[in-house]
Amino acid sequence: MQITDPIADMLTRLRNASMARHGSVVMPSSKMKEAIATILKSEGFIQEFEVLQDGVKKTLRIQLKYTTDRQSVVSGLKRISRPGRRVYAGRDEIPLVLSGMGVAIMSTPKGVMTGKDARRQGVGGEVLAYVW
Repeated sequence: MQITDPIADMLTRLRNASMARHGSVVMPSSKMKEAIATILKSEGFIQEFEVLQDGVKKTLRIQLKYTTDRQSVVSGLKRISRPGRRVYAGRDEIPLVLSGMGVAIMSTPKGVMTGKDARRQGVGGEVLAYVW
């Protein structure tokens, strides 16, 4: 099966697993997905992630994070830039997600980072997704 938008597939798997209250979710791995998982972990949206090697294929296992009353820490995920419509933001146009309560994940010339980090480093780039 060929996936045309792997990042949207990753976000959908995370959204579905958290709504079903699963402990973890497994998906095919890539450098971009690993970078997004690193951001989600550093921002406190997921508990842990690991890359598993199955011969030639690599898979990404993400441990989801819940509150004490079993509510998902991730309340929303939205893919912004899609293969059919790319969305770019200059360093002065980086969006705030929910007035700073959420995170914009961006792909910049200096790597994948949050909108806050991109603003701090003075770089723009492609707005991949919003997480809140």
